[in-house]
Amino acid sequence: AFHGKKSIDVVILYPSGRVSPSQEKQLTTLGGNVHALEVRGSFDDCQRMVKEAFMDRELASNLPLTSANSINLGRLVPQSFYYIWTWAQLKDELKQQGRSLEFCVPSGNFGNLTAGILARMWGLPVQGFLAATNANDVVPQFLESGNYEPRPSVATLANAMDVGSPSNFERLQHLFPQKGAMERIVRGMKQTDEEILTTMRQYYEEQGLFICPHTAAGIGVADRMVRQGASDLVVTLATADPGKFSEVVHQATGALPPMPQPLVESMHRTKIATAISPALEDLAAYLRREL
Repeated sequence: AFHGKKSIDVVILYPSGRVSPSQEKQLTTLGGNVHALEVRGSFDDCQRMVKEAFMDRELASNLPLTSANSINLGRLVPQSFYYIWTWAQLKDELKQQGRSLEFCVPSGNFGNLTAGILARMWGLPVQGFLAATNANDVVPQFLESGNYEPRPSVATLANAMDVGSPSNFERLQHLFPQKGAMERIVRGMKQTDEEILTTMRQYYEEQGLFICPHTAAGIGVADRMVRQGASDLVVTLATADPGKFSEVVHQATGALPPMPQPLVESMHRTKIATAISPALEDLAAYLRREL
């Protein structure tokens, strides 16, 4: 969105070896005012480094830093409208049939889910939320046990959800200050890689539909809750175009999904990225040198 815009530079941090080939091409082939940093670490390392840069007074005083991901509340406010728009499409059906609505949200950093909860607090008449994670299930474990124990993330097929310490959990705690309040609105459930592949395969074979692994994590949880009678009507928020994860789609279905033309074009461009260690010193040095 900011490529080629004057007076603004975009610096992207991504974990080396933990994104798909097409994801990496998207991030690293624009050049110009879009700078890609390949971090020798995890998503959690990238997020920590960005937060540390914001808190570094000397760095922040010399560079006007802001964030485009869910660290920034400005990311969550427009996301909240997804939920309001969806309810507006279903409200007559819900009223006529006397049904209740839940949203299932594939969750890693928990920004999208937090946006939905904000919409509910503003008056959206939704019963609750299902937080679908991959093996990095620190929040579902909290919802089950009451103990929040962040841990290093593990790599999964749904790599955009590979977060071991979600930054928006602190926001969720602020929105639900009373003990047990979050658990009454949010239910959490994880999906293994095998379950994700099974859902992707099932939807392809039965409906001819390609879905990305993150969307599959959400659909798998939603399907299970409806089958068990634990939910009435569930809307799952889809995430990425399956073409971004063609390798995983092929693994699940034996077929390749169509790839959007902009993504096809990026695959033919040259990667331009700077490798750095997962340390603020490396990030700060790059920012001072290049911006």
